[in-house]
Amino acid sequence: MNIAVVGLGLIGGSIARAFKEKTGHMVYGWNRTQQILCKAKLVGAVDGPLTDDRLAECDAVFIALYPQTAIRWLTEHAPLIKKGALVFDTCGVKQPVCAPCFALAKEYGFDFIGAHPMAGVEHAGFDSSTGSMFEGASMILVPPTGMAIETVAKAKALSLELDFERVVITDAAEHDRMIAYTSQMAHVVSSAYVQSPCSLRHRGFSAGSYRDMTRVACLQEDMWTELFLDNSEPLSAELGELIGRLQRFHDAIASKDAETLHEMLRAGRVRKEEADGKVL
Repeated sequence: MNIAVVGLGLIGGSIARAFKEKTGHMVYGWNRTQQILCKAKLVGAVDGPLTDDRLAECDAVFIALYPQTAIRWLTEHAPLIKKGALVFDTCGVKQPVCAPCFALAKEYGFDFIGAHPMAGVEHAGFDSSTGSMFEGASMILVPPTGMAIETVAKAKALSLELDFERVVITDAAEHDRMIAYTSQMAHVVSSAYVQSPCSLRHRGFSAGSYRDMTRVACLQEDMWTELFLDNSEPLSAELGELIGRLQRFHDAIASKDAETLHEMLRAGRVRKEEADGKVL
């Protein structure tokens, strides 16, 4: 199989490396900077550059770019993609991306399926990519309404070749609601938390809790600004509910209301156990 990877950053680079390390597919890469493309070729992450001629021969295309850039790239290159090819994006939001890309696929005769690899590290770029990035992780797939079950099965099988442990099939609205909670809100909270003046004096006073809370504050502000605003409605709703809970904690602590504080802490513990499947 011929596979194109568009964008050789953390996720795109890891997709390319994983396919080369774990399969016999030919992988062609495109990147905005020639230096990274040369490095990817040198370390064996790609077999060569993705030219227009090679794109026309690819059976699968993974677009690992920021949302609006991904849409622009597909709009410009859709006429070159061969009919029946399977095209994935890897963006962290789906409603703003899938709608125009589903339309392009229908117009030009290829299959587009939204994809979101639930994996990553706090450092960006090709140098942080690895062929083992997706081991044990989930791949979320968002097919268009009416996509043939055989095509969805093909997309799932290709995802499993990257060593994802599970593949979740959902729709774009549910994806964006859940990601607002499981991913985007965590980045907002981490960023807000670490901006306390105490963070500059934490050494010697911090351990695992501090590391866990601040890890994802090391983010790419350009990408996350775009993702947050593309998903503003569900994210702002989650943040509003969180702010309400934090206000109740604040009020209980400030007024030394032990009974309310104890009950809120108990409720959090019980919900965590329920969420982790530890409550019978």
